[in-house]
Amino acid sequence: MSPLLGRRARPNPADRVVTLIGKPDCHLCDDARAVVRKVAGELGARVEERYITEDPELHRKYWEQIPVVLIDGEQHDFWRVSEERLRKALGG
Repeated sequence: MSPLLGRRARPNPADRVVTLIGKPDCHLCDDARAVVRKVAGELGARVEERYITEDPELHRKYWEQIPVVLIDGEQHDFWRVSEERLRKALGG
């Protein structure tokens, strides 16, 4: 029996998208941005940034949690972003 049978393939970090949801002039967002850029840059993940000030739905959903980090559209973290946790979630 193959040792790979029954195991889930680990996603390639370069195929992942990390989205930072925040707002301008937010020091926690700046801190999160630094972590996201560092980890995603090292692992090759794509980064996008969205602002709750430009999207009413994001504002409604996340205004009390920013900064919020999504991985492939699913919420991963909010407020203080952990470099170690993000790296592990991206498969690095």
